[in-house]
Amino acid sequence: MAQDLRPDVSSPSAPQALAGVRVVEMGQLIAGPFAGKTLGDFGADVVKIEALGTGDPLRQWRLLQDGTSVWWQVQSRNKQSVALDLRQPEGQDIARRLIAEADVLIENFRPGTLEGWGLAPEQLHALNPGLIVLRISGYGQTGPYRDLPGFGVVGEAMGGLRHLTAEPGRVPVRVGVSIGDTLAALHGTIGVLLALYHRKAHGGAGQVIDVALHEAVFNCMESLIPEYSAFGAVREPAGSALPGIAPSNAYPCQDGWVLVAGNGDSIFKRLMAAIGRQDLADDPQLAGNAGRVARAEEIDAAIAAWTGPRQVADVVQQLAAARVPAGKVYTARDIAEDPHYRARDMLLTQTTREGRELLMPGIVPKLSGTPGRVRASAPRLGEDTDAVLAEAGLTPGQIALLRAKGVVQ
Repeated sequence: MAQDLRPDVSSPSAPQALAGVRVVEMGQLIAGPFAGKTLGDFGADVVKIEALGTGDPLRQWRLLQDGTSVWWQVQSRNKQSVALDLRQPEGQDIARRLIAEADVLIENFRPGTLEGWGLAPEQLHALNPGLIVLRISGYGQTGPYRDLPGFGVVGEAMGGLRHLTAEPGRVPVRVGVSIGDTLAALHGTIGVLLALYHRKAHGGAGQVIDVALHEAVFNCMESLIPEYSAFGAVREPAGSALPGIAPSNAYPCQDGWVLVAGNGDSIFKRLMAAIGRQDLADDPQLAGNAGRVARAEEIDAAIAAWTGPRQVADVVQQLAAARVPAGKVYTARDIAEDPHYRARDMLLTQTTREGRELLMPGIVPKLSGTPGRVRASAPRLGEDTDAVLAEAGLTPGQIALLRAKGVVQ
């Protein structure tokens, strides 16, 4: 029997990989804060600086509970909130105090914003030479498009993804989530971890990590450019199929759709046998991928003819028995009720600051020795201002004066 290496993620004594790493997060909405969330899940102490009054706009995005977005509860777990007016010199001074003691600064403003506040990386490095600055923006900190406004959807388009997410001849569509922002956040997180490792192993210097939304998307575009370079081939939308690889597609069932990936040579033979098409399994022209691609429509039609009269669960069960990768298209309800998600600790119940229990995504990746953990629910706006500023050396009187002047909340 295989050894169960899953950590007890609920144990407050479980060690964490980034324990002791101090992060100041100055971003908002998705890309920067997702990077902060990821670092916080693995033990980093994340102080989130928010604007006075409204805070991060994500607090009000999509469906609200008790006046706050439930998305916020996921994105801002394991963080402290400091409400600060960065337009005022006193607010900028407080930011410098916090950054002076930090290991990492995260920001996803338009290029030049930090510089306008007197918080340019070179100024911050003079204050804190070991500081790692993660900058996420639409087009990066350099180049002719640097100053253009950029959101994740634009990055997805420029990165080449949006052109492919459509049925042939139809309008390009969104992936369905903010994938451009998330990919940028994950690339930024990788950059932070690389910089932390380099600082520890090679002398203590900090550095700037420059992540552009479109570049993060482009980095995931597989053979798009090599195919164009070698053959002049411009990959076009292919709907749910996997271009140049067959069979791999979505097929109709009586109660929904099923994804079937029978594109390995031996898998294809097992798939054809399972659907009663031994003639296709034995066809020498279909023994390799090139031959199957040439006859992809014929193969897809054969699979669809078999799946069509059946239930999704029946198809998945029969193909699993034949060792063919297949799966249903999950909805939120499917995920919430799935035993595998729960067995893998991918559905966690968290209590919000308002006392409500909320189901939310678990932590990825799974580390056997230093697991991630939800240590604190998402904060109210400015909830930690006094505690964080006191730790930074400000007296209660100084904090009260700053609050009276409208610098902090």
